[in-house]
Amino acid sequence: MPDNAPRLFQPLKLQRLTLPNRIVVSPMCMYSAHDGLANDFHLVHLGQFALAGAGLIFTEAAAVSPEGRISPEDLGLWSDDHIVPLGRVTDFIHAHGSLVGIQLAHAGRKASTYAPWRGKGAVPHEYGGWEVIGPDTQSFAPVFPTPRAMTVADIERVTQDFVAAAQRAEMAGFDAVEVHAAHGYLLHQFLSPLSNSRTDDYGGSFENRTRFVMDVVRAVRGGWPMHKPLFVRLSATDWAEGGWTLEQTVKLAGLLHRHGVDVLDVSSGGLTTAQQITPEPGYQVPFASAVKGAVSNLDVMAVGMIESPEQAERILQNGDADLIALARPFLGDPHWSQFAAKRLDVEVELVPQYQRGHRLD
Repeated sequence: MPDNAPRLFQPLKLQRLTLPNRIVVSPMCMYSAHDGLANDFHLVHLGQFALAGAGLIFTEAAAVSPEGRISPEDLGLWSDDHIVPLGRVTDFIHAHGSLVGIQLAHAGRKASTYAPWRGKGAVPHEYGGWEVIGPDTQSFAPVFPTPRAMTVADIERVTQDFVAAAQRAEMAGFDAVEVHAAHGYLLHQFLSPLSNSRTDDYGGSFENRTRFVMDVVRAVRGGWPMHKPLFVRLSATDWAEGGWTLEQTVKLAGLLHRHGVDVLDVSSGGLTTAQQITPEPGYQVPFASAVKGAVSNLDVMAVGMIESPEQAERILQNGDADLIALARPFLGDPHWSQFAAKRLDVEVELVPQYQRGHRLD
């Protein structure tokens, strides 16, 4: 790709990994696994984005332990049994020129709930539900499970679950891992004063509330190959009074970078039903820009209502972010990457099977 090509189609080097372009398929829960195992749905769903030329494709959130699933149908990476099915996905994506990452997650108090089209709130034990855990005993909402407050031993166990999952991700052939600390899931629950009322070393001060995240990141970085990039997703703000703020996100971003995080994936919200958000195109980009401006040498990924190629290119040209992650646009058009190339007047190489469908008009 020439140096004067649109930034969206310029490569980006992360550790020894070089992304062919800046287009990232964002993690999207599909609620289509059984016992956490990837299946043909995941192969076809994720593989189509490689056929269309996305630079980096993330799986949906993969639970690092069974109780960390959002729903009984979530993808998992808590067992060696999960490695081979996921390897089918990584092999296919690599064979067609894209790179692939996996998001590692624990849902905490938002676990054991129905997939969106199957119901709402807590799944009863008799229908496959389980006990959930969190920083304290506050539930996310009245219809959600009431969590058991985690002990220090629980915290240490979950930390090691993240490490073990990252090591399995390496065996499955993934190029990148992302630690999910956003959207009201377990690590985010520890960050926010609204969901963390602990009085021990994991609650209260900024240092204490960020301790669990930092423990996980340091441990995962130690168990994940140094030549492969580590992403972390944060919610930059809770959009609620007394919650986690952008200023705290920027401070944490600096700490994460110093401990080996290569890319911060900047999202927002998801922690509380009291959040007040007015979504509009690019509404989360200023958060990514704030992190980008404050933490030198940390690559930043913008996400959230970025839909047009021109909008994505503008974000990169303005220096607000280094990568663009898209979710719903890819659900609407799995070939969004080719659409973007045409709109930005870029010549891209298509897989041979699709070349005769390419129109120049």
